[in-house]
Amino acid sequence: MKTEFSAGEIKRQVCENSPVISASPDHLKPASILIPFYESENGLSLIFMMRPDYPGVHGAQISFPGGKQDDGDADQLGTALRETEEEIGVNREDIEVWGGLSSRQTGMSNYWITPFVGQVPYPYEFRPDPAEVDRLIIIPFAHLLDPKYATYGDFDFKGHVFPSQMYAYENDVVWGLTARVLKDFISFLKTGQEPL
Repeated sequence: MKTEFSAGEIKRQVCENSPVISASPDHLKPASILIPFYESENGLSLIFMMRPDYPGVHGAQISFPGGKQDDGDADQLGTALRETEEEIGVNREDIEVWGGLSSRQTGMSNYWITPFVGQVPYPYEFRPDPAEVDRLIIIPFAHLLDPKYATYGDFDFKGHVFPSQMYAYENDVVWGLTARVLKDFISFLKTGQEPL
């Protein structure tokens, strides 16, 4: 089973195996995220963002760039690119989009999330929106592929305990939907199929 992937291998896997993107069920709110790869000084990495500690279910959480669909968005991909531009300051035209993954429902906030995968050129002058982003967290992909940093268990978030997949990096923990998307994506890269 592979433990390292080049940008070219990931791009080929996503391009060849992207599913047909499905519309959001009527009772769920459509949203999209971008899984952004970045060839940093530490090797191929993923860009995450720590959200500010504002009221609501997503405050003070680590996530990929993304958010809910607006009326002006042409489609789910348009949502992911617009949100990435607004949140972390990456011009949508600078992102090389490789493809999408299967949509999934959030556990708490009733969103229908469609992930897309792409690459941000290196180097890049990120311009995070301080209202949306406390800080960027750029994690080497090889670190996330290392099983010793991946666990499943109870995560205590503001006094509430959630069973969750978790990925530890320095003093940060990726958990919740973001960790589930990441786990499924890693499985997809290793097997060629998304988990059911």
